[in-house]
Amino acid sequence: MSKARLIKRLKWYYPIEKFHTYVTFPTLLLYLLFTNPVENLILLSYGLIVCIIILYQGQLYWKLKLERLTEKHINQDATIRFFKKSKWVNWLLISCMLPVLLIQLYFQNWNFESNDMFYWGIFANVFAILEHINYYYIQLMIDNKYDVEYLFKNKKLKKASLAKDLVENKL
Repeated sequence: MSKARLIKRLKWYYPIEKFHTYVTFPTLLLYLLFTNPVENLILLSYGLIVCIIILYQGQLYWKLKLERLTEKHINQDATIRFFKKSKWVNWLLISCMLPVLLIQLYFQNWNFESNDMFYWGIFANVFAILEHINYYYIQLMIDNKYDVEYLFKNKKLKKASLAKDLVENKL
């Protein structure tokens, strides 16, 4: 994808990511907390919070990438340090998913059917893991013709942009 096309794409893509980070997921979390017993939402709340944290990193990355492409100054060293540290923090958060799952099951008396939100909690946590993979390892999101062309041509998914930037130590 050309630089001009990427800039054009990020000008609409970054605000959408930002909206989901600051509005969609927090609103969903608040709605669920006000309409369900808290003990049924431990796993789901944790998954949504981890999603919000990872989405924050993603929207920040796209913002900084857009600024870099439009030749605005960004602090490369601080940016790379932030994302390397965030990658580590994400793994720490992901490793806590199993204990949170066990806590949720404890509150449900180890009964999978007693909580309508349990499977949504599983989904939210898996979604958070997939978002982490999408940003830091392999681009799982295929949302334009260039991604489709790459997939058919190479018979594999692309390496994530952030992953490439972290290897190169620059945005």
